[in-house]
Amino acid sequence: MNKLRPVGVIGTGKYVPEKILTNKDLEAMVETSDEWIVSRTGIQERHIAAPEQATSDLAYEAAIKALKSAGMTAEDLDLIIVATVTPDMAFPSTACILQDKLGAKGAAAFDLSAACSGFVYGLATATSFIKTGIYNNALIIGADCLSRITDYTDRNTCVLFGDGAGAVVIGEVPEGRGFQSFDLGAEGAGGSLLNLAAGGSRLPASADTLENKQHYIYMNGREVFKFAVRVMGTATVDVLEKAGLSKDDIDLFVPHQANIRIIQSAMQRLDLPEEKVVINVNKYANTSAASIPLALVEAAEEGRMKEGDRILMVGFGGGLTWGASVLVW
Repeated sequence: MNKLRPVGVIGTGKYVPEKILTNKDLEAMVETSDEWIVSRTGIQERHIAAPEQATSDLAYEAAIKALKSAGMTAEDLDLIIVATVTPDMAFPSTACILQDKLGAKGAAAFDLSAACSGFVYGLATATSFIKTGIYNNALIIGADCLSRITDYTDRNTCVLFGDGAGAVVIGEVPEGRGFQSFDLGAEGAGGSLLNLAAGGSRLPASADTLENKQHYIYMNGREVFKFAVRVMGTATVDVLEKAGLSKDDIDLFVPHQANIRIIQSAMQRLDLPEEKVVINVNKYANTSAASIPLALVEAAEEGRMKEGDRILMVGFGGGLTWGASVLVW
């Protein structure tokens, strides 16, 4: 059996739309306040895609930057995975649309649906391909246009979400670097707590589904919060154990950016100071699959990671799902 290759990040890129929707803007749209939103979520503003922009357009902008960062062209790519819950259309996949936009003619391409955990799921999937020698590199993108499925008359959910895309190119790296462990999981029994009910084969689009607003995000906030706090803790313990590390070995924590209270709960459990945690939920809100890569790429751009640093990524989302990974930069 051939030796498994070490796999890590060799290029990064991100993109957020130009339009910014602030809490003040939302005050004029729905019964809420800047103070209420910030105190409960930590969110101050979010980016919203232009009417002509789809998820593949956001993904394309992030992908171009990631390829440039990796010193590669699109034709060098072996695999493209787009993690998203807001594909351009049911099919073809957003990854196939992106493959064509990029001119990545030699790349296999598919979408992956694990909501806010999707990027980590995508990393784990692509890493397996590269470790075993099936492919040499892959482009993994977390991209979502949640504004397209957000009900801006529902004050409980409309303050939470934004649009964006984060991308990484992964490939073989020196021994001792790269992804050290993954922990993926799901609790399908909790699927009804966070979903978009209509538009699939169970509830095809109809006058009734439109009238009942079943094409918008539904979330039981209280139950999802409890799930998030629990799995952020257990997934972290499990993924560190798999890597043979302890919480004291973490140099940088990159959590899913859903809610500042959930992040703070994880920080307390891990006993991490703020300088070791990436927090940008205030600027972007919850961007689903784009959340972790946006935070990771922003930290890289700001020089917060140096070679050899141990990075912990943890996410949770609809499904219900979770995903965690330890990466040596």
